[in-house]
Amino acid sequence: MTVYEEYKGRLPGRIINDMKSEAEKRNLNDNQIKKVMEYLVTQYDAAKIDPGEAIGIITAESFGEPGTQMTLNVFHFAGVAEVSVTQGLPRLIEILDARKKIKTPSMEIHLKKEHGKETNEVRKIAAQIKETVLREISEEFNINLSKMQLEVTINKAKMREIKAKPEEIIEKLKESHKNIIAKETPEGLSIKPEATENELMEMYKLKEKLKETYIRGVKGVTHVLPVKNGNEFIIITAGSNLADVINIPEVDSAKTTTNDIHETAKVLGIEAARQIIINEAEKVIEDQGLDVDIRHILCIADTMSRTGLVKGITRSGITGEKKSVLAKASFETPLTHLVNASLIGEVDQLNSVIENVMLNQPVPLGTGLPDLVAKMGPKDIKTQKKEDKKEDKE
Repeated sequence: MTVYEEYKGRLPGRIINDMKSEAEKRNLNDNQIKKVMEYLVTQYDAAKIDPGEAIGIITAESFGEPGTQMTLNVFHFAGVAEVSVTQGLPRLIEILDARKKIKTPSMEIHLKKEHGKETNEVRKIAAQIKETVLREISEEFNINLSKMQLEVTINKAKMREIKAKPEEIIEKLKESHKNIIAKETPEGLSIKPEATENELMEMYKLKEKLKETYIRGVKGVTHVLPVKNGNEFIIITAGSNLADVINIPEVDSAKTTTNDIHETAKVLGIEAARQIIINEAEKVIEDQGLDVDIRHILCIADTMSRTGLVKGITRSGITGEKKSVLAKASFETPLTHLVNASLIGEVDQLNSVIENVMLNQPVPLGTGLPDLVAKMGPKDIKTQKKEDKKEDKE
C-alpha cells in the first residue's frame, strides 16, 4: 500500500495526482510525502464549509456587493470597434442569466504549434476562418440596363487570399439564389434573374441580396484579429461557431474556446460549459480589480449546470425549479405563483430559508438546523412524569 492510497477518500483525486507529480519533480521520500499529505488534509478540511452554513446567501452577497462597483462598459480590441467584448456588470448578468443570445459572442482560437509561430501563416489561416461574403471580394456592382444584367467586378488579390475560384463563387451564388443565371467574365461575373414581370425592380433587389451571399470561411465569424500571446499567436474573433472551427486542421481543438456557454454545452458537453461559466465569471471579476472567493464561483457554476443543462438564475431557470411555492413567489411574479398553486392545491413543506422567514419561524440553518433527540429508558420516563406533576402543582 503506497502513501497516496492511505489518503483516498480523505482528499480529492485531483489534489493527490498533483501531489504525485510534484513529489516526483522534487524527489521526496515517503516521510516527506506523508508530512505534506497531512498538511494538505488539514488545509482541505479547513476549506470545507461548516454544516448549516447559509452558502446560498453568502454566494449571492459575494457577487452582489462587488456587482455594485462594476462598470457598464464594452472593451474594444486595439481600436477595432467590430471585435468587442462585453465586460463588467452587463457580462456578469449575461453569464448568471445564462442568456441564449449574448451581445458580443467571441472565440479564442489556438493554433497547433507548427502553425502558430509565423505571422504570415497565422494571417492566412485567419483569412480562411473569417466568413467572407460577395461584397468583401468585390470592387464594383453595376446594373447594365441594355443587357438587363448585373456585372460584378471581382478583386483578384482578395480571391487569392481566401483561396476561392470563380467557379466556386458561381456555385455558391446558385445555391443561395435559385432563379439566377451566373457566368464568368474577364472582369468578374455577370448575373441576371430569370424572366420576371418587373425586371428593373428585381435587379435592384437581387443586387442587395447578392452582396451578402456567403462565399467562404466559417459562418458566424464576422471579424478576426491575430494577437501575439507569449510565444504563440492566437486568433480572436467577433462571432462564434465552435463546431466548425475545431474541425479546421490547423486549429488546436483542445485549447480553442468560445464565450458562449450554450454553444460550449452543445459542442463539448455540460462539464465544459461549467468550466466556461467559472472562467468567464472569474475573468469579469478580475478585470474589474475585484476579488471573489473561487468557491462562490464554483457554487454558482455547479448550481447552474447540475441538471445536465445550463440554467440561469431566473424565474424560468433554477428558481423556477424550487419545490416551495413561497420561495418562487418571493423571487418574481408572486401573484402568478400563488394563484397557480391554489388552483392545483400545491403544498409547501417549508424546508428552506425564505418561506420560514416569511412565516416568522426558525430557519433550518446554522443553530436552527439540528434537532435534539434524547434516548429515554423506562426509569427516565417515570422520573420525567413525577417532575411534570410537581411542576403542575406548583
